[in-house]
Amino acid sequence: MTEGNFVDYVKMHVTSGNGGKGSTHLHREKYIAKGGPDGGDGGRGGHVIIKGNSNLWTLLHLKFKRHIKAGHGAHGSSGRSTGADGEDAIIEVPLGTVVRDTDTNDILFEITEDGEEKIVAEGGKGGRGNWHFKSSTNQTPRYAQPGIPLEEKDITLELKVLADVGLVGFPNAGKSTLLSVLTSAKPKIADYEFTTLKPNLGIVKYRDFQSFVMADIPGIIEGAAEGKGLGYYFLRHIERNSILLFLIPADAKDIVKQYEILLDELRRYNPEMLDKERFVVVSKSDMLDEELKSEISTILDRDLEVDYMFISSVAQQGLTELKDKLWQMLND
Repeated sequence: MTEGNFVDYVKMHVTSGNGGKGSTHLHREKYIAKGGPDGGDGGRGGHVIIKGNSNLWTLLHLKFKRHIKAGHGAHGSSGRSTGADGEDAIIEVPLGTVVRDTDTNDILFEITEDGEEKIVAEGGKGGRGNWHFKSSTNQTPRYAQPGIPLEEKDITLELKVLADVGLVGFPNAGKSTLLSVLTSAKPKIADYEFTTLKPNLGIVKYRDFQSFVMADIPGIIEGAAEGKGLGYYFLRHIERNSILLFLIPADAKDIVKQYEILLDELRRYNPEMLDKERFVVVSKSDMLDEELKSEISTILDRDLEVDYMFISSVAQQGLTELKDKLWQMLND
């Protein structure tokens, strides 16, 4: 999927259908005098429904759909005939989509399962026909209920990618390269910063036909919370990950300091993210000889609070061990 086709944020105006009016019809038939009321009920207005679809990965199909309208309920008619219900408007979204009320920014609900349906704008109920109101003292009611009016609101759809492992690191740390080596994903890779502008997903194949999903997001820099770089707009895509995999290049001036900066940016975005499992990978380690590796290991053993590993995506070093470690962490 190209970067332009990844859409993870959409605003739209949704409108349900009006309920149909009840009928005030009075029965008229040859040889039947004073047939009495027989007005039917109005039909229900159509709902606007959000439905999960596991075959979708982005909100691209909704990018240019700003107004969604459901059908109105039909009016009741003679013979106690109920009007037809309005047609529901179904909006299909990928799993992990959060639906918010745009005006209040409150979360209405989240879609996490395939086929899951939630009503975001409820159709109006149809009005009752006049035959409901007949009685011994009012045998010919000439009134009926109107249908309940439609509901309309502005909503925001936010996609939060569902993955098992999220890659976190500074620009040019080797996240996209690692994703391209471990999975069949084809992220954009180049020797300049902020090559990745949109999240990328890949499926990592493991032993015995097992697999897990890995997500790569744009690089984070110090001050992202203040909007520097690309900000932390994309951090929501790793909120649902079980494991945060920190990538720090071997040529970094201070590996521990870089890790602490990344951790601080995550804390400022959402403190709950620090409760996730964390693992550090020193990437581009094919540039290191054994002596340098030993020196760096001594520093990391002393100052780093989490486990770490040396890998090289280009030289294919340590990748099998990394997959073993991630699989173990996921299943623990």
